[in-house]
Amino acid sequence: MPETPEPPAAPALRGAALGTADISFFVVSAAAPLTVMAGVAPVAILLGGIGAPAGYLLAGLTLAVFAVGFTTMSRHVTSGGAFYAYIARGLGKRVGIGAALLALVGYNGMEIGVYGLLGTTTADTVHALAGADVPWLPVSLAGLLLVWYGGFRSIDFGAKLLGVLLVAETGILVLLAAGVLLKGGAHGLSLGSFAPGAVLVPGTAAVLAFAFAAFTGFESTVIYRREARDPDRTVPRATYIAVAFLGLFYAFVVWTVIQAYGAEEVVGAATEDPGGLFFTAITTYVGPWAADLMHLFIVTSVIASLLAFHNAINRYVLSLAEEGVLPAALGRVHPRHRSPYLAGAAQTLLGAVVVIGFALAGADPYQQLLLWVNTPGMIGLMALMLLAALAVPVYFRRTAHTEGRWRTVVAPVTAAVLLAVALCLVISRVGLFTMASTTVNTVLVALVPAVFLAGTALAGRLRTRRPDVYARFAEDPVQDPVQDPVQDPAEDPEGAQPCPQPTPS
Repeated sequence: MPETPEPPAAPALRGAALGTADISFFVVSAAAPLTVMAGVAPVAILLGGIGAPAGYLLAGLTLAVFAVGFTTMSRHVTSGGAFYAYIARGLGKRVGIGAALLALVGYNGMEIGVYGLLGTTTADTVHALAGADVPWLPVSLAGLLLVWYGGFRSIDFGAKLLGVLLVAETGILVLLAAGVLLKGGAHGLSLGSFAPGAVLVPGTAAVLAFAFAAFTGFESTVIYRREARDPDRTVPRATYIAVAFLGLFYAFVVWTVIQAYGAEEVVGAATEDPGGLFFTAITTYVGPWAADLMHLFIVTSVIASLLAFHNAINRYVLSLAEEGVLPAALGRVHPRHRSPYLAGAAQTLLGAVVVIGFALAGADPYQQLLLWVNTPGMIGLMALMLLAALAVPVYFRRTAHTEGRWRTVVAPVTAAVLLAVALCLVISRVGLFTMASTTVNTVLVALVPAVFLAGTALAGRLRTRRPDVYARFAEDPVQDPVQDPVQDPAEDPEGAQPCPQPTPS
């Protein structure tokens, strides 16, 4: 009697597709360096004076300490859940499921709000270059479709696209810095920004709040473990590269802009025209053509950030669908592109509903769609970092390992203390991020613990009604799901077969 053939294995994510540079492109693009510098750094200078560059260095150092325990954990916990998996393995499944829901809301908040920024920056760019006025909503909806397509395609396609966009946005900032350095700034170059007297001022606390927000998204390196080549090496390297690059680059660029105006004049210039601070500087030191390019590259910077967050969200949704927490359909992977395409479609639909809802309510795309949706997302992701830092020493205390105390105790505990301080700084100065009333700010901040508590309530429901799902939540797969690279069937004349999907434990 002939044997019954086994059904074909479901397609899985494209294994071994990303190297260190590819993962770095994803996480640095999520931070949107050009948008952060041209759009937010002038406010940091206004609040902190010439000591603002040091705030970015201090934030980078704090997150580098956090990365020590975070990346050590990535070698021991290979679940695709990243943040929530680490928290669940250290602090318990109930806390982990609360963290999973907070991660979903946090990353969606960080992405969806930025569609308002895409609409406004595109409208500003068109007005600056062509003198025409365009409505923001059609631009934001077109951006939704563009980002959906980028996430629908293969992960290596996204990495290549983000690489090009990231080179463009960082390149224009390097061009500005080079122009300032070659001409010696307004009154000669000075390192006064890093003197204790410039750093230890009341406004530095506000600068630190902005600086920590500027790094949001760097922690998503571990989300790409399943698609990374040699993840035990590439993920930690990409994490450290992202933190080091962002911290040093932000500080350097802000310092050069201060040199462009002079220590005595820069705060006045930032007060008079914060939105034009960088554009005036690059016009003076490089030329009007460079200012035009900066306008264009801010738009592409926003698109790159949207695509990076979109990809991260899709992989969180995929993992939770595989865990059984979300509907199984959201865990489907496209047979050709190896992307979590249904998760991407669901995320795009959610984004469209929120964007259209704000538009129908007559909300301002910047002050309300961007700031009100982004802020709880940012606070939520910072809270997740704090929980992850706390989870590391607890996990390693219970688990046999050969890691040193620096990686498993000293660094994560230090990071937890520093992150707690940073989170308090951000919450205490949340009005600087939202420009909203006390009532609105209270609601936005309260959303974070409310979402976390809702997640823990969901955990209790799962434990009672679906104990099998609860029991295997955040557990490692039978084997680390790292596969050989697979060609796109369109590029392989013989047609590549999908790799089998690992069976969850």
